[in-house]
Amino acid sequence: MAAPIKRIAIFASGEGTNFTALCQAFARQNLPLKVCLLVCDHQNANVLKRAARENVPTLVVNFKDHPDKAAAERVIVAQLAEKQVDFILLAGYMRIVGPTLLGEYTGKMINIHPALLPLFPGRHGIEDAYQAGASETGVTIHWVDAGIDSGQVIAQSKVPVYPGDSLPELEARIHAREHEFYPAVVKELLEKGEI
Repeated sequence: MAAPIKRIAIFASGEGTNFTALCQAFARQNLPLKVCLLVCDHQNANVLKRAARENVPTLVVNFKDHPDKAAAERVIVAQLAEKQVDFILLAGYMRIVGPTLLGEYTGKMINIHPALLPLFPGRHGIEDAYQAGASETGVTIHWVDAGIDSGQVIAQSKVPVYPGDSLPELEARIHAREHEFYPAVVKELLEKGEI
């Protein structure tokens, strides 16, 4: 009997290269995963165009249109319930997840971060590692909790920082690693029954 298809939502705020990498990897490997929603917090984000190309429905929530974060997250939670979402992948979602969303999806939400946590948390992980003169950095996949990049680490992949690297060169190398590593970790979690 075929494995039941798990319904996935991806949250992203910007360019969306990890969104595309995930969608295409799931399709290429014929995994029992369906990306049934992209949640975005910026109406002009390029990831929305990527979602259209992948035929993934979108939900844009402008947090400024709501009285507080909890109200905005209630809109998101209602859509996730309607789409029967089993699991959430954060992929460049530049917001701290609040208790409203976390309460519904604790243990069912992971994030990717472009550094070897606990080193260089926050939104400038690549730049911070570069400025610190680190000889290596990398990519971390972790469970989402109430903190900033503080959830339990699931897997890490190291990326070298070469002498003479420019910041754009390092960014390109990390993003390339992300696009391979994130889908691989999701596949592993699926195989272990954690999704």
